[in-house]
Amino acid sequence: MISATIDASGGGSGGSSRGKCPLDTLKLGVCANLLGNLLNLQIGTPPVQPCCSLIQGIADLEAAVCLCTVIRANVLNLINLNLPVNLSLLLNACGRRAPRGFQCP
Repeated sequence: MISATIDASGGGSGGSSRGKCPLDTLKLGVCANLLGNLLNLQIGTPPVQPCCSLIQGIADLEAAVCLCTVIRANVLNLINLNLPVNLSLLLNACGRRAPRGFQCP
């Protein structure tokens, strides 16, 4: 199983299996909007670009940790919180995958 820590101050994963979010988590609020669109099954294609462009240049583990941060921070706005499914929805929308065995911290 892969464990991950959230470090909102920045920094890379350092090559270990412990991931950190190297992004400003406040900017990732657009990913919460994307998740809301995906969960509400809005007609048409939800706008993925703002969220996906933020996580484009980082490793899948770091992207997963960042998106876990967004999902957990937005828990009050989500009626049906299913962390693994929500994470998969966001990652898939951006063409990314969580590492095998990854669980949000």
